[in-house]
Amino acid sequence: MHKNFAIYILTNYNETTFYIGVTNSLHRRFWEHKNKVVEGFTKKYNLTKLVYYEFTDSIEAALNREKQLKRWHRQWKINLIKESNPEFKDLSAALF
Repeated sequence: MHKNFAIYILTNYNETTFYIGVTNSLHRRFWEHKNKVVEGFTKKYNLTKLVYYEFTDSIEAALNREKQLKRWHRQWKINLIKESNPEFKDLSAALF
């Protein structure tokens, strides 16, 4: 069975805080964040703006990439996002 795994970055509308996550269903996971169905960091800081994502076929690769991005400095994360989304638009509408 072929699966795709997503590494994604959420922010709030002030773009002050970032959340980096991994999922096997970006659509489902984003819906959970958007509708605040899970207690935690994203709900507490209202992180409902999808500003970056990438896909891989390997859960190991996805988890390694997530760990890598979480270790990055804030500016490196901002630069990564700006490479594909310079205006920090919410990508969820176009994706879903």
